[in-house]
Amino acid sequence: MLNQAAHPLAGVTMTGADMLVQVLADEGVDTIFGYSGGAILPIYDAVFRYNQDHQASMPLIVPANEQGAGFMAAGFARASGRVGVALVTSGPGATNMVTPVRDSMADSVPIVVICGQVPTTAIGTDAFQEAPVPSIMGAVAKHVFLITDPTKLEATVRTAFEIARTGRPGPVVLDVPKDVQNWRGVFHGTGSLPVAGYRQRMNRLEQSKVPEAACADFFAALGAAKRPLIYAGGGVVNGNAAHALHEFSKEFPVPVVTTLMGIGAVDTTHPLSMRMLGMHGAAFANYAVDDCDCLLALGARFDDRVAGNPTKFAHGAKFIAHFDIDASEINKVKRVDWSHVGLMHDALLSLLDYGKRKGFKRDWSEWHRHCDELRSKYAMNYDRDSALIQPYYVIEEINRLTRGEAIITTGVGQHQMWSAQYFDFRSPRLWLTSGSMGTMGFGLPAAVGAQFAQRSRLVIDIDGDSSIRMNIGEMETVTTYDLPVKVVVLNNCGDGMVKQWQKLFHSGRLSASDKSLHTKDFVKAAQADGFKYAVRLDKKSDVPRVIDEFIRFKGPAFLEVMIDPDAGVYPMVGPGQAYAEMITGDHIPSRTKVDIKTPDASEMF
Repeated sequence: MLNQAAHPLAGVTMTGADMLVQVLADEGVDTIFGYSGGAILPIYDAVFRYNQDHQASMPLIVPANEQGAGFMAAGFARASGRVGVALVTSGPGATNMVTPVRDSMADSVPIVVICGQVPTTAIGTDAFQEAPVPSIMGAVAKHVFLITDPTKLEATVRTAFEIARTGRPGPVVLDVPKDVQNWRGVFHGTGSLPVAGYRQRMNRLEQSKVPEAACADFFAALGAAKRPLIYAGGGVVNGNAAHALHEFSKEFPVPVVTTLMGIGAVDTTHPLSMRMLGMHGAAFANYAVDDCDCLLALGARFDDRVAGNPTKFAHGAKFIAHFDIDASEINKVKRVDWSHVGLMHDALLSLLDYGKRKGFKRDWSEWHRHCDELRSKYAMNYDRDSALIQPYYVIEEINRLTRGEAIITTGVGQHQMWSAQYFDFRSPRLWLTSGSMGTMGFGLPAAVGAQFAQRSRLVIDIDGDSSIRMNIGEMETVTTYDLPVKVVVLNNCGDGMVKQWQKLFHSGRLSASDKSLHTKDFVKAAQADGFKYAVRLDKKSDVPRVIDEFIRFKGPAFLEVMIDPDAGVYPMVGPGQAYAEMITGDHIPSRTKVDIKTPDASEMF
């Protein structure tokens, strides 16, 4: 085995802050998102000096709020597949990161959050801006390190990156006391913590292969199927397995539905794509799930927004296979007949190789025709003759210009679901949204992070008037760094998704969700934050022209669209209900007439 060359700085005495920054550089970090404060100043100073010496190779992007920094780091990670980094101070700086950390954990996003902390001698004394970060973050992060031994700082930072990006990705939090940052010691340039148990688990995952006998069982069941369907989740995207899925589904032509987080795992314009399933999935996608007799679940977890009623989900499937990197997901919600725990990419390629070697072929043309008929008969649709601007029309016009190649970020609410339903995505990592947590305010800072990750891509934040308010301070961040981010606010004067539920399930009582009396002028706010293009669109006839000029504008651009305040998100599967009980609205056909049922309080949202 060849000896690796020693790190050029090995043996150099430096501060803990300089060590930490050097490890960031060694890990390939080229963008940091963060807000300063007293307990993190030594590291901020180290970043400044590093950039002085290295031609600003690690710019530090300053948001309006620490939560913005967390979502920027997450947007960077989601768009690139690399670890995003956020750097904040102690106390409120750290606690403002709780939501982004939980959001990243829920959606399996690799970020490293570095928090300043009061000196080790002051921990536990209720010192100024002290917060119990390990206790707070321990419940929501993949792992938390409180570094009290400065000699382990260097190794701990490397280990944080290792844990964040390996296995099921997730957020790792480093709590770094100020005296550890100021400590001086020898930099080694190598080494990590002896997390033996974790590495053993990762080694088992990496070594986990699909045995020949399991391959045989899998293809025997697939071969017996007449209506097979792939159900692809976020694990396909996070596991960088989209190409393997494409090759598998092309060789053995099985139609594919995706979850909200799995959007982009297959090209939505491909003939085998049945788009998104679930609570607000396409009617044809949900009917395909009901009609299939064999379901292959890839990196998906049968969550409540997909399998609202697990016993009735894919009720016609005689065989269900489940692939996941996390063993705890197998049989957690839905009992399956065949499973594999390991790396998705490797597992799919193993099955692909086995199927090719055995000459596996089946004629599923009748099933393909059935899926085509579902797509045609139960297509997405809306009131195209309405005099009001329909949000679906706006998205269709943007999609006509972007052709599935833009990065789309969203807040959370109706606009999020409309975007998932009506945009095309030709490849993975173009769709960035808060899936499991459903965090309002995610879209704008995530767009900033995505633009730094993919500088040549068109990045568009599709937001709602309520959602963008949550982190509207990041409008100024966009212009401060002259990012060509495009921001669309679909304004329906309130919490649209909440209003939809209130209309359906609470007799139309709009408790605290109607914001029609609010006086916010979003266009003036955008202009005040430096947007040279800031326009309000309120005439349907102007939609094509305005959207064209908005998309083609060079630099940051803001567009507020006054949409039909009563526009709804359909289809909709009520909580705890089966796809047969799906509400399709007035413009999408339904197999059966569905009476709206008020769900139990325990099932709401």
